Amino acid sequence: MKKIEAVIKPFKLDEVREALSEIGVTGLTVTEVKGFGRQKGHTELYRGAEYVVDFLPKVKLELVVTEAQVEPAIEAIIKAARTGKIGDGKIFVMPVEQVVRIRTGETDEQAV
Repeated sequence: MKKIEAVIKPFKLDEVREALSEIGVTGLTVTEVKGFGRQKGHTELYRGAEYVVDFLPKVKLELVVTEAQVEPAIEAIIKAARTGKIGDGKIFVMPVEQVVRIRTGETDEQAV
């Protein structure tokens, strides 16, 4: 099993969720986050004063999938989240040693 973390633009969340649902991903966690990469933030004017916005709003998705779902999930996220502009985000894939569903005690693939 693998854990996939994807940091994407907030307005792409619904498209990514639908794309993952279509390939059989049954659950994910969404967190509103802020960050920057090559985008590096921007300056804004507010009531005549200029200020720098260092951290841009993003959404972080976390999902645990079976080995067979890893590549389709990555492809679905890329296809749905890509705008072709800087700041589209990143995907991280990590191994998962164990999963336990608290309610039933099911473990590993039965718990996903």
